[in-house]
Amino acid sequence: NEINEVPFFDVQLPYELALKIFQYLGRAELGRCAQVSRTWKILAEDEVLWYRLCQEEGYLLDMSISDQSCWKVALKNCRARERTLKYNWKNRIGAVSQLRYELGKVLCDVHSWDGVVIAGYTSGEVRLWDTRTWDYTAPILEAVPGAGEAGPRPHVSFVRINSSLAVAAHEDGTVSVWNLLLGRGPIHHYQHNQRIQALALGPEGSAVATASGFEVKVETPEDRGFWQTTATFEIQKLVNFLNLVPDVTGSPVAVAAAEDIVYLLKAEDPGKILHSVYGQPVTCLDVSAHEAAFGIKTFGWLLNEPNQILLYNLETNQCLTKVGNSIGDFTCVNLHDSPPHMLVAGNKDRKVRVFDLRGGQSVCSLYAHQLGVSAVQMDDWKIVSGGEEGLVCVWDQRMGTKLWEMHARHPVRHVWFNSHSLITANIPEERNPRGSGSADDDPAVHRKYRGIIYSYEFSGEQLAGDSVLPICRSSYDELTGYNYNIGLAMPYDSI
Repeated sequence: NEINEVPFFDVQLPYELALKIFQYLGRAELGRCAQVSRTWKILAEDEVLWYRLCQEEGYLLDMSISDQSCWKVALKNCRARERTLKYNWKNRIGAVSQLRYELGKVLCDVHSWDGVVIAGYTSGEVRLWDTRTWDYTAPILEAVPGAGEAGPRPHVSFVRINSSLAVAAHEDGTVSVWNLLLGRGPIHHYQHNQRIQALALGPEGSAVATASGFEVKVETPEDRGFWQTTATFEIQKLVNFLNLVPDVTGSPVAVAAAEDIVYLLKAEDPGKILHSVYGQPVTCLDVSAHEAAFGIKTFGWLLNEPNQILLYNLETNQCLTKVGNSIGDFTCVNLHDSPPHMLVAGNKDRKVRVFDLRGGQSVCSLYAHQLGVSAVQMDDWKIVSGGEEGLVCVWDQRMGTKLWEMHARHPVRHVWFNSHSLITANIPEERNPRGSGSADDDPAVHRKYRGIIYSYEFSGEQLAGDSVLPICRSSYDELTGYNYNIGLAMPYDSI
């Protein structure tokens, strides 16, 4: 009876018991077992087994077993799509779009979350793009009514975005908060007396932290939706870096780096110093749910102690490990987006370094930038780095080789990617590039200096003609030469 009992050589086992045995097998073993007999084939292709394999490999996690008719085919399709995406990433096959903005405005700051990009400009305007839909009309997030009517609005100094909120800070100390689900009008607005040095917004949740002068302020909405100041912290020095700790229940927790002191800011323990060594300023900071990583700079008379990255546990407040041994300053570090036990950092000495935090060892060191590294992110097989000279490099981590690069005029200040898309932002150092002369309002001159945001899409399904016109795609089917399949902005060979 093929339904109730399965022949296991010289014994007959009930179907449920045979299924228990088969659940310890992987894809290849199940495929071999399916060739033994018809009975084993029915067992090896049971939906429960393939649903479990699909979940273990991280595919379709939000689906139940009844949502697919054949989970074996679903797993096959997911793996094929992942292979295609990896091939497209490695060979730079995809479509690239510029998130454009009208002339006369210079880019000040860019941030992104899950494909949604927020940008602030010297005009004081804040814009959003949703690159997931290829609908690149950029709505303007409206200012507080009555603001800016007496004259030009101040420059945007910082922007941040997460799953539900968008936040912008202006040069005059004003902070505006928008809810992405409730329209373009701000839901909250508050003011600092001085210029804002740092702005933090967690990847989830609705807490906003700002640092101005010697004060750090945390704002959150209460149960009824009314915003209030949850905590205010007084700090002895000016804050250079500020992060909110993600996945915190209860009142928000912030980590602030002020020159050579790193503070852990909790409402119940406002003055907690996490790290302090006189004369060793902090050069970069990143925070995950349980740890904080920051680079420290030493000076010439401490030759026995080079520049390092320190990793602290936020629960015990103890230093877990010190990594790095470099003459240059660490300029950027990424902990929360990296794989478990890994950390990637960029340095002024033009190298990108990956560290294994379990042993404190450097896994690889990559060298390609002409100036210092300004932005980094990694996943389990690739690294994307941006440099002060405007170069974006994509690396294969295991091989330690550069796959491809793209160049723009200004320093790369923002890099973000997921499995199928990449967003980079080149932000100019000079906010008012126009000089005196006849070329003041020349669009061609201004285009050089305004900064630029690129969105790359490597997913095969979304490379249809609705994103970039087919006439603007260069085929380059031949294998010789460099592969420029990235969907050029100018019509080339297809004409």
